[in-house]
Amino acid sequence: MLGLLYNMPREELIAQLYDGLVLLVLGMGTVFVFLVLLIYITKIMSKLCMRDPNHPANAKAKTEAAAPAATAARTVAAAPVNDDAAVAAAIAAAYDKSRN
Repeated sequence: MLGLLYNMPREELIAQLYDGLVLLVLGMGTVFVFLVLLIYITKIMSKLCMRDPNHPANAKAKTEAAAPAATAARTVAAAPVNDDAAVAAAIAAAYDKSRN
């Protein structure tokens, strides 16, 4: 294979190397532009989805905002500090909620 390069005229070799370099830059540039566009389009779609009032994350935020902070403070204050059964029950409830 290298013998073909040695036997090729210098001008033709330089022209082929130049063409290869142009193809390399065009190909890598195309991929780079596509990936940058993909990143920005994904960010825009994410913002559009978060504006949707029916999106699960927005519905969850609305219900959490509706709960009064005083009720949450009383619940935390009423819980015993070293109650392992309550901690285990809370972990089991969180795990069950994440599975459903």
